[in-house]
Amino acid sequence: MKVAVLGSGSGGNSAVVKAGDTTILIDAGLSARQLSRRLGKVGVDPDSLDGILLTHEHRDHTCGLEVFLRNRSTSVYTTALTRESLGDRLEGEVDWHIFQQGQVFKVGEVAVEAFSLPHDAVDPVGFVCRTDDAGIGVATDFGFVTNLVRNRLQGVQALFVEANYDEKLLDADTKRPWSIKQRISSRHGHLSNGQTAELVDDLLDHGLRTVILGHLSGDCNCPDLAMSTIRGTGSEKGMHTDFSVYVASQSEPTSWIEVGGEEAEGRSAPVVMDQMDLAIGGHL
Repeated sequence: MKVAVLGSGSGGNSAVVKAGDTTILIDAGLSARQLSRRLGKVGVDPDSLDGILLTHEHRDHTCGLEVFLRNRSTSVYTTALTRESLGDRLEGEVDWHIFQQGQVFKVGEVAVEAFSLPHDAVDPVGFVCRTDDAGIGVATDFGFVTNLVRNRLQGVQALFVEANYDEKLLDADTKRPWSIKQRISSRHGHLSNGQTAELVDDLLDHGLRTVILGHLSGDCNCPDLAMSTIRGTGSEKGMHTDFSVYVASQSEPTSWIEVGGEEAEGRSAPVVMDQMDLAIGGHL
């Protein structure tokens, strides 16, 4: 199994997971044109998708969905409340597949488990995508690591997770009013670098070996700071060779990151671009 992040940040979020002949898009927060372009850059035909999973209804995760689906019959997997919230934004027929939080369902060769995330959306979820030899967790846009989140992510080898802000930079920011800062740092807002590091620290004891950081704030975080914070958890555990940290870009897709199996064991570091379009290399 492998994963590539097509884009991540306040301007739009989307990722793609591939296992064998199955290809799944997770969120469609980029324009339909950008979704198609970036899928093409990682070698995926937009018409070949087996399903689109939605984490929640916010526009930076769904804004490209309507146009992308106009000439396609790709199945869309979401909760009933998220579907309801999107109802007046999608024209035409959509092949909806409704799941409940906690449910495990199949998309092609991939078993998907959905779990609840604390965020200011109607019914936000994260996902764990599994095959026989690999597990990838996706948990973006949430403000607090609950016991449920921690338990559901135990055992994944790779995790795409947000590291939205650095606490000191957010506190010092002069562009945001206090109310917005409170919303960002609340239990239904976003994760700080430190909170993400604590989650990663716990999951390293359960097999986590690859972390992809996303949704970085352009004002209150930076790739080097986020990476160094997360890398520190691996260093403290003496993991200097088998723990990799990457940062997803808003403007360009990452290359494929292999997860599980013999192919992943021999992988080389993918080229990952930070938000300034600079290659930053991700291995610890």
